[in-house]
Amino acid sequence: MSIRKPAADGMKAMYALEAYLNGTSVPRATLDLLRLRVSQINGCGYCVDMHAREAQQAGVSERRVHALAAWRDTPFFSDEERAALALAEAATRISDNPDGVPDDVWDAAADHYDEESLAALVMAIASINAWNRINVTLRNAPGH
Repeated sequence: MSIRKPAADGMKAMYALEAYLNGTSVPRATLDLLRLRVSQINGCGYCVDMHAREAQQAGVSERRVHALAAWRDTPFFSDEERAALALAEAATRISDNPDGVPDDVWDAAADHYDEESLAALVMAIASINAWNRINVTLRNAPGH
């Protein structure tokens, strides 16, 4: 099923949010890695496929794309990317964080990003979680 027509205004809003995010000062590679990691957590095959390809098109090495699921255990990510990924994981795994995003995770992100960029990261996390839920619900598969 496609919701493009019946939810045209909602889809337009989602695409406008993506345009905003891509225009922020957060590096495109960081956004792509964040989108890919959240999609891995949520089991959204459609988004994993898309964001892995987009990350590579944005210059993220194949090695970093493949290592993303184990980002904590590899030397391939900057401190800024690690802070964004930790924030994304904590905000995505809400059931694991009954008190919200842990202070140390938030503080680490705030150490690396200014207020505008931090707000953009929060919006990017919300956006990719919404896209994942749309695609998982509709059973969209890679290649379609």
